[in-house]
Amino acid sequence: MFVMELTYTAPIEAVEAQMDAHIAWLDGHYASGVFLASGRKVPRDGGVILARGVSRAEIEKIAEGDPFQVAGVCAYRITEFVATKTSAGLAPLRETLPS
Repeated sequence: MFVMELTYTAPIEAVEAQMDAHIAWLDGHYASGVFLASGRKVPRDGGVILARGVSRAEIEKIAEGDPFQVAGVCAYRITEFVATKTSAGLAPLRETLPS
């Protein structure tokens, strides 16, 4: 699983100019099953996306295609982790540690 942390690198007006394209990009990756949750950080200096089901190389390629990234208004920090414990409602997302 991946935590994709976005940090805005441009004024919020520049971010807002790309918002419709960014939302369409998010929708596409939700439809493919890769994205699980997303939203703005508080304070609003970026966002967070939870993703799974692809390799590190694939998630990096997905991030490169974000209209925010293409327009140069954000930077990504991607953290991979193994979700070995979850709430009951998220049990289908649990993973096992590699041997």
